[in-house]
Amino acid sequence: MTLWNGSFPFYSGTNACFPFDTTWAIIASVFLSMLATSIIILPGIRGKGRLFWILRVVTGLFIGAVVLTIQFTRDWESGWVTANTSYKSFSRVVVNVDIGLHIGLEGVNITLVGNPVNQVNETISYNEHFAWSFDADYDHSYSEGLEKGLPSPILYVAEKFTTQSPCNVHRQYRISGHYASITLWMALCTWLLSILFFSMPILLYGGYMLLLTAALMLFSLLFFVTVRNTPKCPIQFGPASLKTDYGGSFWLTLATGLLCLLLGLGVIVLNSRQPQKLKLVFNLDEGKRKEADVWDKSCLPAESSSSEQDVLMVPLGELCEVTATKL
Repeated sequence: MTLWNGSFPFYSGTNACFPFDTTWAIIASVFLSMLATSIIILPGIRGKGRLFWILRVVTGLFIGAVVLTIQFTRDWESGWVTANTSYKSFSRVVVNVDIGLHIGLEGVNITLVGNPVNQVNETISYNEHFAWSFDADYDHSYSEGLEKGLPSPILYVAEKFTTQSPCNVHRQYRISGHYASITLWMALCTWLLSILFFSMPILLYGGYMLLLTAALMLFSLLFFVTVRNTPKCPIQFGPASLKTDYGGSFWLTLATGLLCLLLGLGVIVLNSRQPQKLKLVFNLDEGKRKEADVWDKSCLPAESSSSEQDVLMVPLGELCEVTATKL
């Protein structure tokens, strides 16, 4: 038996596991509920319009879910490295671990997973988040990590992004993430406007809103790319180096932005060259014709019957004589 069972007194007894982020679950639940509602009412749509309608619903919900979700994802930039490194300060114990760095718009996630997970009588499985949004204090979060006694690899990586670090990347990531987030919120608004215009229906303006949504999403990528290309301090664990590259959220944003661009251009081109096909896609062809027929009939004077025309063509005197004869 050793003092404090072989562990230092300033380390917590349990791992500081990052809690489950319920934001993604809430967003997924809302959009899946909307999709389920659309599927329920699908049998009420007749003919070919059923296929076009469900495609529009799925595409629109997908774009909206992506634009909203990537605000809160933490893998715009990510990287992994496997290394043998010291586990805790003031200790010579070396462990084999996988160290991950995941950078989002509002902060950085640092993961530490042992190979195997159970080493030095502990379960090595950490996932720590350090926020740098304008309403958060990154240095304070880092100080709390020091007080909790987080493992040395996590503190070493987190220290690279502090305001006092010679790497000087904290301000750049913070500003670029802030502007990228603003443009994505604007993209969400333009997406809502496109849905509104398509449902009214004002197809041309809906196409314009899709183009604006695509432009805003691509601008958000541009803001993030500018900080990605700045020189960074090396993150070394002995001979191994932790390097990052664009993550899943970055590529998903790019793919969704290009999808909005193609859909917007398609709507605008079809509206100018083949409007009937565009109306067919939006189930407006038959409805518009019926509305046009009703409008034309309401504007034209009522046609008189053949008997009325014959009576009007009979002279007044003869009409009186015929009437007297019948009586």
